[in-house]
Amino acid sequence: MKNLPLGIRKWRFFFTYFTVCVPLFTLFYSVAPSIQNLTVYGKITDISGMPLAGVHVMSVYTKKGVVTDFDGAYQIEVNSGDSLRITAIGYKSQTKVVNDKKQINIALIEDITQLGTVMINAGYYDVTERERTGNISRITSKDIEKQPVNNPLAAMQGYMSGVNIVQTTGVPGGSYDIEIRGKNFISGDTQPLFIVDGVPFASHSLEAYEVSANINSGNISPLNFINPSDIDSIEVLKDADATAIYGSRGANGVVLITTKKGNQGKARLNIGFNTGLASVTKFRDLMNTEQYLKLRNEAIENDNYSNYFNNPNFDYIWPDLKSWDQERYTDWQKVLIGGTAYRNNMQASLVGGNSQLKFLVSGSHLKETTVFPGDSNYKKSTIQNGLTYNSLNEKLSLNITSGYSFENNQLPYTDFTQLANTLEPNAPELFTDSGELNWENGTWNNPLANLERKYQVKSNTFYTNAVLSYNLFDKLEFKSSMGYNKYIVESSLIYPSSALNPTYGYGSDFSTSLSNQSQRNSWIIEPQLNWQNDFGNLSVSCLLGATIQESNEKQLVLSGRGFPNNNLIYTLSAASTLNILKDRFSEYKYMAYFGRLNFNYKSKYIINITGRRDGSSRFGSDNKFGNFGAVGLAWIFSDESLFKNSSWFSFGKIRGSYGTTGSDNIGDYQYLGTYELTGHDYNNVAVIEPSGVYNPNFGWEINKKFEVGLELGLFQNQITIQAVRYQNKSSNQLIGLPLAGTTGFNSLTTNFNATVENLGYEFDIQTKNINGDNFNWTSSINLTIPKNKLLEFRDIENSTFSNKYVVGKPLSIIHLYESQGVDPQSGLYQFTDFNNDGKITSLDDKGVIMDLTPEFYGGLKNTFSYKNVSLDFLFQFKKQKGKNNISTDAMVGAKRNGHVGLYNRWQNPGDVSPFQRASIGAYPGVTQASARQRQSDLSVSDASFIRLRNVTLNYSLPFHNAPGLDMNLFLQGQNLLTITNYDGADPEQTSNYILPPLRQITLGLQANF
Repeated sequence: MKNLPLGIRKWRFFFTYFTVCVPLFTLFYSVAPSIQNLTVYGKITDISGMPLAGVHVMSVYTKKGVVTDFDGAYQIEVNSGDSLRITAIGYKSQTKVVNDKKQINIALIEDITQLGTVMINAGYYDVTERERTGNISRITSKDIEKQPVNNPLAAMQGYMSGVNIVQTTGVPGGSYDIEIRGKNFISGDTQPLFIVDGVPFASHSLEAYEVSANINSGNISPLNFINPSDIDSIEVLKDADATAIYGSRGANGVVLITTKKGNQGKARLNIGFNTGLASVTKFRDLMNTEQYLKLRNEAIENDNYSNYFNNPNFDYIWPDLKSWDQERYTDWQKVLIGGTAYRNNMQASLVGGNSQLKFLVSGSHLKETTVFPGDSNYKKSTIQNGLTYNSLNEKLSLNITSGYSFENNQLPYTDFTQLANTLEPNAPELFTDSGELNWENGTWNNPLANLERKYQVKSNTFYTNAVLSYNLFDKLEFKSSMGYNKYIVESSLIYPSSALNPTYGYGSDFSTSLSNQSQRNSWIIEPQLNWQNDFGNLSVSCLLGATIQESNEKQLVLSGRGFPNNNLIYTLSAASTLNILKDRFSEYKYMAYFGRLNFNYKSKYIINITGRRDGSSRFGSDNKFGNFGAVGLAWIFSDESLFKNSSWFSFGKIRGSYGTTGSDNIGDYQYLGTYELTGHDYNNVAVIEPSGVYNPNFGWEINKKFEVGLELGLFQNQITIQAVRYQNKSSNQLIGLPLAGTTGFNSLTTNFNATVENLGYEFDIQTKNINGDNFNWTSSINLTIPKNKLLEFRDIENSTFSNKYVVGKPLSIIHLYESQGVDPQSGLYQFTDFNNDGKITSLDDKGVIMDLTPEFYGGLKNTFSYKNVSLDFLFQFKKQKGKNNISTDAMVGAKRNGHVGLYNRWQNPGDVSPFQRASIGAYPGVTQASARQRQSDLSVSDASFIRLRNVTLNYSLPFHNAPGLDMNLFLQGQNLLTITNYDGADPEQTSNYILPPLRQITLGLQANF
């Protein structure tokens, strides 16, 4: 062709065009929708507006297609009049006519009929939602990202049946308590096993109680390091079938956290920013100045202290009545915890890749202030990376995940909540006219002096995990997971003399500084072999693996006192007195073999067998190994011919499981005879003392789990129902047996013949109420009814636990006095004498037993969407009892404020009142009666609530002329409304001395390029 003259080449081109191409184009035009080429772009989301990656968008006419990227975006070349076919696993397929539209955004509706294709992470293996035999609850990124939270546990509250999570404090960086199906063991850690991208994370804090007891009780959640926006899904494994493969580590359940990974498609940059405000949800009703002073003066008269009161030499005892302004009133709740906390969060990620290599890099920075006075703040910066490689022959794959975070939490020495609830309402001004702290001539301790006592904690967390897999043969795969994590905590507390009342003349020789330096290192290797084969209608899967894990911890806590000046207070070497409060190192070694055998016949009869043999360094040589296992069964009876043609019955499955897990959560070296430094010395020689008794005979705790469940899908799975009954029996309890002081030891760890039962019911219901082209509404509700009971405890009546536990009662019971109200004659609280010995004692007369375990709890979620707008909200509810105001406010007339109910007190003989006579504590029996009332049945009341846990309003901005640009504007709320009869600040975290969870409102913007 190239050698032909140019003119001949032109004539040949035109001849070919008119004789071949034109007829073909004419024929094509007669059958094709249009010959106009269009570039169509858009975004695929779910009905709540969350982007969906990996959705297949195909031209109906040309059969060519593309896949949406990480942000749900796509771009495809089609013809006008063509149609797009949109398909995704777990969602109903849709077809959209193109016409002349350039941008087509589509919201897909979940299709539970595709349960067989929705994969669930079960830890060592994946299983479809349809064919799983175990109980696994799941929350995905589309729900996590809608909550303005810093910790993944906060994002789970109210979403899962069988999972009870309580936020322990509203202070930034605080911790959460989590129980999966109740408390299984009398002593020891009840926290589940946390695994992040295959790497186990210890749940206990490395903070020292000596350093942070007044601000966070020495408890910091190690999971704070994760940016919730980086999480793809969280799975909670609950029953024996799901947890037995984790052996002793799965006794309290397993929480699997999986972060986001790279996605096939062109590189996309995602940038997000949100800012929010937070405040205390409710203030307590405290006495005003008039009421408070009335009780104070009455107390002096009742105690016959008028002579002392009128003596000027004793004026220093009651400045609130003598020298302070009698008309002044301050609601200290508004001053000390009534501020506004600000939260700013920025994050960015780059994601993309091809069929061989996918990548994700993300980073975030968070700054959050507190509701306290001062400039306290919490900062967190995170980096997350994910890299996935697949060879061309698809035999080799490599997945590498790593994350790093740095946290810097600067807080005051103490939680101001207790001061806010107890400071006298006529207490002086905080500052003098010159702007200095006001000490009112030394008559009070200015609460803002606590801002001089500074607490700071810095933590660094790094983890990485590599999963290498290779297909050795057609049906056999070798896989190995290798992980490492390092967690460092450095905290300090300074107590300078400038924070002390200057009246006493304390100098820097009274200044104190404490420091904590702790770190944890852990590595794990888990090689595995996976084999799968089909034999006609029978599919068989086999998994064999091993675990080798090692971790070590070290902690050094120092205290220094007396400094040349306060500028050197952070330099402990400058202290005149230096004490070692704690210096410890511990090492934990663990190895195991595990396996799984799964039989699946016709995709409707399924048997799943799992087992594990654990070895732990926490037991003596004769008890180092324990064997655990489970069997799970499932029958998908909706596939039987009897139900296949039903117009209303879509899916039905009966499943059950039975097995054992164990526990070695007793700490390291408990079976050895151990010694520790006391922090003191004798004649300049360091003193060590025995701390543990040698006992190599105790062994594994055992948790036997049984479950049966029913799963139903009705009306084309528009309604899905899951109902479960579970029963866990935990025996061979590892308990620290208290020893007499003459032995020189506090306790001896040993196995007790005690059994704890957790029995309960769980219900999960999902409904698709409206499925329209533009408007959709879905709902889900979960309900848990737990029952905890101590079934057996041999010879408990003669043990030291007789006053704490009762056979037949839950572990969470408390023993209380039975209040008989106020004696109309004496004006003192009266109590029932249960043993009729004529006196009230704590050992024999706490005859009332109350259970603080929730009777039931759950959550109700609704999602509405209309075109580009979506609205989500979750109500959390809980039926329970809790400590009320009387547990802290039972003394009437004390030099501290209290609940306004105290004003309704006894005044004269014959009065019938709920509160006893006013007293400064000098009247015989009044102080003891107050202490008992705080431990009486009246100190516990209903603490049930319905809480609007979170709300999200999202708007996806349309950009018709900017292909590839997606932008979402959202408004989020957390803890917006609580409906309760509880008279305290918060019905879930019932202490009046701890900052409750805050109400948060957040505005944010997410842009994807």
